[in-house]
Amino acid sequence: MTQIIAVRFKSGGKEYYFSPNGLNFEPGQGVIVETSRGMELGECVKGNTMVDETELLAPLRPVVRAATAEDYKTVERNKEKEAKAFAICQEKIAQHQLDMKLVEAEYSFEGNKVVFFFTSEGRVDFRALVKDLAGAIHARIELRQIGVRDEARMLGGLGICGRPFCCSQFLEEFQPVSIKMAKTQNLSLNPTKISGTCGRLMCCLKYEQDAYEDLVKRAPRMDSFVETPDGVGTVSSVNLLREKVNVRLEDDPETPKCYHNCEICVVRSGKGKRPEGYVAPPPEQLAKLRRVEEQEEQPRRQPEDRLSAALAQVLSHDEPEQDKPVPEQDKPVPEQEEHRRRRRNRSRGRGPRPEGEGHKSVPQPKPEEKKPAPAQQPAGEQKAEGDKKPNRNRHRHRRYRKPGGGQGAAPAQE
Repeated sequence: MTQIIAVRFKSGGKEYYFSPNGLNFEPGQGVIVETSRGMELGECVKGNTMVDETELLAPLRPVVRAATAEDYKTVERNKEKEAKAFAICQEKIAQHQLDMKLVEAEYSFEGNKVVFFFTSEGRVDFRALVKDLAGAIHARIELRQIGVRDEARMLGGLGICGRPFCCSQFLEEFQPVSIKMAKTQNLSLNPTKISGTCGRLMCCLKYEQDAYEDLVKRAPRMDSFVETPDGVGTVSSVNLLREKVNVRLEDDPETPKCYHNCEICVVRSGKGKRPEGYVAPPPEQLAKLRRVEEQEEQPRRQPEDRLSAALAQVLSHDEPEQDKPVPEQDKPVPEQEEHRRRRRNRSRGRGPRPEGEGHKSVPQPKPEEKKPAPAQQPAGEQKAEGDKKPNRNRHRHRRYRKPGGGQGAAPAQE
């Protein structure tokens, strides 16, 4: 295992691995490293990491040191020199009447070398230009021809999607893009719609190509002769993303019908003609190809019905426990309910404790032994039982019944 760090020299550029040389670096920290162009200042994008030696293609170069404030000032001074060198180079190109477009001028970190990037449709003889630039700038001169994609990466900008160029943001290497990708994805073949600002095919065509290739394998080809649940016909259009096809049936060719890929049985792929001697299966057998979905079987509810069902479900969750019906097997026995009520009253300090030793409760008569009072009684008999006034609040205070003869006690036995 070898310890490495990843360094990037430009925004959106490629990452390079270097040996930390026994130092610890964090992402975002500046480092000074030695490259093929000399000393360079880069940004650490990945801290100290252990990797297998077999993953490294070449020996690692060590990091010289961490960047300081003076190093960043040197970079700022080099940028000022780059602007002046860029203007001088444009004047020299115009004097020599060369067919080349200057893109960028870049000074090395040490300031002893200038690299000019340019684009051109063909080869350019710039030997005389290099001599004039060396005499005007007094530094080593290097002219490098690049492509239009590299030009877009250096200059940056916004694409037709409204976002910055992918090449200037995160693409480390350019992937090959062909017009076949646009055909597979059913895109318009108009060059102005599938080309980027650089004039080449958009790099984003490569992103979904693998998914489209997988969908094409599962979908029937155009003009294929197929069997459907409603009969036989020819495929007129294919929707890869929805995995559906439109089929013109032989019985009704003027009205194409839409089917899922799983409802289609291909008889002849891409030919468009009925095979000789082919006999269509009976309708009962073709009906078995129809896709059955639970959502299609259930009637679609109106928005009001769905809203009412959602509100009822929410209210059912918020319903208090005492309002919910209790099954018969879960209902407590009256004696157990009376015992629980007395224990709750004692814990809350309501009502005197029953007489006797300890906390023993006085036995109460069973509910089945109680005799209901007659509907109508003479006034004399009511006084004979006792001067009791009817308790109108009996239901209100039923929960806090006092044991041992209190309010709401059992009626006297005859």
